[in-house]
Amino acid sequence: MTQRNTIATLALIGLLVGAPFALAGDGKNTKETLTFGALRPLAVQTARTQAQAWLKSIGKTDAASQKAFEAIWSQNHRTVLDRVAETLGLGNPAAAQLLTLARDAATPAPQETPALLKDAKQSVYFRSNLGLAYAVALSHRRVYEETLEALKLVKPENVVDPAAYLFHRAVAEHSMALRDDATRSIIRLLDDAADVPERYKTVAVLMAFDMQSWKEKDLSDIARKMDNIERRLELARGGPKTQKMQKDVVARLDEVIKQIENQQKGDSSNGGSCPNGGQPGDPGATPSSPQRESMGGKNGGPGNVDPKKLDGLAKQWGKLPEKERAQAMQELTRDMPPKYREIIESYFRKLAASESSRP
Repeated sequence: MTQRNTIATLALIGLLVGAPFALAGDGKNTKETLTFGALRPLAVQTARTQAQAWLKSIGKTDAASQKAFEAIWSQNHRTVLDRVAETLGLGNPAAAQLLTLARDAATPAPQETPALLKDAKQSVYFRSNLGLAYAVALSHRRVYEETLEALKLVKPENVVDPAAYLFHRAVAEHSMALRDDATRSIIRLLDDAADVPERYKTVAVLMAFDMQSWKEKDLSDIARKMDNIERRLELARGGPKTQKMQKDVVARLDEVIKQIENQQKGDSSNGGSCPNGGQPGDPGATPSSPQRESMGGKNGGPGNVDPKKLDGLAKQWGKLPEKERAQAMQELTRDMPPKYREIIESYFRKLAASESSRP
């Protein structure tokens, strides 16, 4: 695992349990300090003030518009983004229609980014927050291609809810198997965004751990591609791009089948005995290939981490005697491959060091 991936995974673990820390380099690079909370959501009153200023800036100062505005912002059960989006619709009928169509599952999924989101005559405030609201609506419908296209026009620094921007971007990238992009979005969500909802954090960390086990051209990779094809077909996107994806999956399945057949032929040519002349069950027999980390065996599990167990352990780590720490660490990492075990152990060593330095 590269230093960058180690930093990213440690950051995810640290943020999951609420314990930021600095990570030293490998000797070649300078020390990198992880910082948090640069992107903050707007407070309700601040967002309301901005929305009202925008509404007035486009000439919506009449009594009816102001009354409708007050009705929108009195709905305290709704999110700030929802209220901003409705305000934009109040001031711009085209924006209202755009969001209505995006939210309606009965309408066909869009095939291109609406011109309104790219209209340079509109303010950055309008385009950014309308773009985010539009992307969130499409994300809920699993229209991930256009979700990403809309979000690429927007900077999280310009929206009222940066966490929503980064979360829905990560979901779209993860679902489309864009691992590097999804990892960057997840790191920004957990590293840079403040006041991130717990549901966002939990899903983001689970996506990150899921991607750690991804390998190209294995059966899991094929399954991910098939899921994406199924999603596109549900959206009535059975065109050339989907057909190419289907052909790629079929070709890869053929390769897997041939590999299995060749293995079976090799076994039968050996008379059913183990490779290299060993007998079935012979502990001295040499396997034909080394055991994969992702398979079973001693400390060779899939690397799954129970977030609740990790969270609870970190919170009480400083109160545990050394013997109990060792036992807890062994239990936590028992079924993990070495590379993931090292990451977890490194994190808790840093956690112990930071707690011992407190007055």
